[in-house]
Amino acid sequence: MITQHNFNAKHNPRLSVLIPYFKDDPSKLLSALIAQADEGIEILLYDDGTGNPEVNDALRRIARANTASVTLLLAYENQGRSAARNALQAAAGAPWLLFLDADMMPADANFLSRYMQIIMQGGVDVIFGGFSMPESSSPEYALHRAFSASTDCLTAAQRAASGPQYVCSSNLAVRSSVLDAETFDTGFTGWGWEDSEWAARIAPKYRLAHIDNPAVHLGLETTDTLLRRFAMSGTNYNRFISRHPVMAKKLALYKAMRGLAQIPFQGLCQAPLKAIVKSRFFPIHIRIKALKLWRASWYAETCDAARKPEAVLEEALS
Repeated sequence: MITQHNFNAKHNPRLSVLIPYFKDDPSKLLSALIAQADEGIEILLYDDGTGNPEVNDALRRIARANTASVTLLLAYENQGRSAARNALQAAAGAPWLLFLDADMMPADANFLSRYMQIIMQGGVDVIFGGFSMPESSSPEYALHRAFSASTDCLTAAQRAASGPQYVCSSNLAVRSSVLDAETFDTGFTGWGWEDSEWAARIAPKYRLAHIDNPAVHLGLETTDTLLRRFAMSGTNYNRFISRHPVMAKKLALYKAMRGLAQIPFQGLCQAPLKAIVKSRFFPIHIRIKALKLWRASWYAETCDAARKPEAVLEEALS
């Protein structure tokens, strides 16, 4: 069941900004977006079953105190990230949708207008703006910040060279008609890989543009939480590679996983790798390498595709 609360509803918006949240507080993000939103922009937020009255009351107060169009959707049970995005799209009124994670923040005051400029120019169907990391973080978040900065925080030119590989819905603008045809797969549960699966699916059919319009990722995780999320994402990764084996084969993670899968008892390396990841005595670049190897080792054990004979896998990839 979902309840809907509308504030300052506007007719025929040009851009709907969509923010799913679960155990996050998007109040600062909402205030930052309202400061940039013109008459053609509406903002929709979806509480995916958190049910925190303090957070939701704060969002209502912000919406009432301003003239921007804001809609608050409250789900009574957690349905997952894909279902949340699909519900937000269904409630949106604009032909273009901008998905933002609740722990993101516009990098500058021209964030929304930069998207609107590209949209008005036409010629594209999907736009990914990229993201950046905070300038600094406390030691407990240092590994996540360094890991994301080294693997995800790329320029538009760097991302464009790989097409859909670096597309994620943390900062993604897309025509609503594209999502009508290609919704997010609700078979993905928990965290990870649903963005990659969707991007791989739409890339051959629609015009994708990478631009430099980052949002800052403020929701950094502790090392323990990051390890736990990676551990829980193995099923999603298996779902991704089973649907897009050709794209998966190009990724360094897949190659590492396949290599480790050929080593007898390779899972025994996970404990020492995890110890390195968690230790602050090692340089950060060593901890990042250990984290990548730990994830590849874990996926090698948990993904069905990693256990297939090589001939069967190669046939799937041909």
